[in-house]
Amino acid sequence: MKYGVVFAWSVIIVLVLSGCAALRVVSFQRDVYPILEDRCLDCHTPPKGKGYRKTGLSMETHQDLMRGTVYGPVVKPGDPKHSVLLMLIEGRADASMRMPHKKDKPLPPEQIAIIRRWISQGASDN
Repeated sequence: MKYGVVFAWSVIIVLVLSGCAALRVVSFQRDVYPILEDRCLDCHTPPKGKGYRKTGLSMETHQDLMRGTVYGPVVKPGDPKHSVLLMLIEGRADASMRMPHKKDKPLPPEQIAIIRRWISQGASDN
């Protein structure tokens, strides 16, 4: 009987802790920006970045990213399905527009999940 109670409490603790990890707030500075810095800033930094020159999208700061392109916003806070940024990195737009453009180096699924969760959580500057 004693082992059954210990096992039940162990399962409950594991479930609670795994649920807490799923609810963790994604930080722009800690979680999202390092991805952008590593994979996007080469092209999306004014004035010389090719992506910046073509679309006006700078990813140097949260404010720049939220400003979007000359065509409009790329992030819809709380709405990852309709956020152009996510459409482009997931390849849901035309294949020629997939980001980053290096076809052999798409973002790994775990980095895409971080960006999706950040957008779902409101795309805060945190």
